[in-house]
Formats: sequence, C-alpha cells, structure tokens
Amino acid sequence: MKIVVCIKQVPDTEAEVKWDLQKGTLKREDMDAITNPFDEFALEEALLTKEKYDAEIVALSLGPQKATDVLRNALALAVDEVHHVSDEAFAGSDTLATSYALAKSIEKVGDVDLVLCGKQTTDGNTGVVASEIATRLGYSQLTFVGKIVEIDAANKKIKVERNIEGGTELVEAKLPAVVSVLKGINEPRLPNLMGIRKAAKVQIPVWDAAEIGAAKEKIGAEGAAVKVIELTTPPPRSGGEMLSGDVDEVSSLLVEKLLGLKVIK
Repeated sequence: MKIVVCIKQVPDTEAEVKWDLQKGTLKREDMDAITNPFDEFALEEALLTKEKYDAEIVALSLGPQKATDVLRNALALAVDEVHHVSDEAFAGSDTLATSYALAKSIEKVGDVDLVLCGKQTTDGNTGVVASEIATRLGYSQLTFVGKIVEIDAANKKIKVERNIEGGTELVEAKLPAVVSVLKGINEPRLPNLMGIRKAAKVQIPVWDAAEIGAAKEKIGAEGAAVKVIELTTPPPRSGGEMLSGDVDEVSSLLVEKLLGLKVIK
C-alpha cells in the first residue's frame, strides 16, 4: 500500500505576523515557520498506518525553498520518500490552484492508495484543499476523520469514523481515498537525534511545474479563482471613554450611549 501525506509549512502563529500590503500576501520569508499543526496529525497517522499495514509513505510539500524544513522533519520521522513541489509559477495560488498542483504531484507519484491531509492549515483556515484534491483525482472523499478503523488493501476498502455534530458516524469507502484528519486522532511523535542527523544529509528532490505536468493556466495567480484586491490593517483602537458619577447617573448615561450606537433598542 502506498500513502501520500500532504504537509505544509506555515507561519508560526505565536510569532509576529508580517504583511506585504502592496502584494496582499504574508511576508513568509521574514517570519518563523513551522509544520502546519494539523498536518502533524496526518503525518503521524501515516506512520501508524505504515506500522500496521506495511505501507510506503511519500510526503509532499508545496512551497518555497524554506519549505524543505518540514520535509526534513518527515524524513527524520522515517517516511520513505519526500518531494518538494516548488516553482515561482506557483506564487499567488489559492486553494483551487494549490489542489491542482498537489493532485498532479500525486498522479506523478503513481499507484497511490491513500492520501492523508490535516483538516485545515493555520494560515488559510479554509479546510477545502483535501476535498478539492479528492474531486480532481476522482478518489473517495473522507473528511473530519477522528479514527481510521480498518484498511482492507486487498479489497480496496477503508473504514473510518467521522466526527459529526452530536456524535460520530462509521463510513466505509473505496480506495484510493483522500482522508482529512482531525486534531487529536493521535499523538504526533518527535524525531530522534539519529533521524534528524540522517535527514540533514538527504538531497531533497524538487518537482517544478513542468515536472508534474501542470498546465500554466491552472497554477499560481493565473489559476486562482480568488484574488486579493486590497489588503489593509485595521486602524488602531482608540482609548475608551470613562463615565463618572453615581450609579444611577452612569447607568442612564450608558443606556443613552448604547441606544445612540444602536447596540440596544
């Protein structure tokens, strides 16, 4: 069985967020970066599946040169193969263009049985890329998965538990499938020192747009359905107004101001 796990490098949400207001994009190169936290659960689930079903894991990451860090981390955790999908032509991609590039990359990997993704990324928070990949590839689509119950590779079937409002549902689907997993499906492991040292020496292969057979009009800003027209930062908050007087006076004044602002009727 062959598993592809999609992982992304995202800005550290605990660091200062920096914007390029002219381009309408994050200044990713000037920010601390980490593996998307949701993708860590997808990667761990791939590792657990490999241990249980003797699978092969291929990790893919689409992003700039700096994104190789997340692939080295995957190598340190003993995935079998990694590929960095990177090309200046991918700049300006939205979810539509991103899912297209990832789907083409998965097709290039070939003979894939299972694609694992995190539920969403912390930079975009759209939560739709996994579904778009499944649609493009014609794979079964399983979202909000809290547990992979069973995989029958011989009969090309997978059974999962999906978290829904008020409970869970047990779903069986055909392989190949794209599964987006929830936070808490497992406990992501950390790489050991030997794995880190070994991964540091690996030359990570790069797939550009031509390598994955991507059509120019479907990638980057040209292939994006959503375009940023303008990006502005919110104005600084002004100081609050202090009301003075006895309780009755302050209460009456406060009600008047709230009515004037149409906060209450």
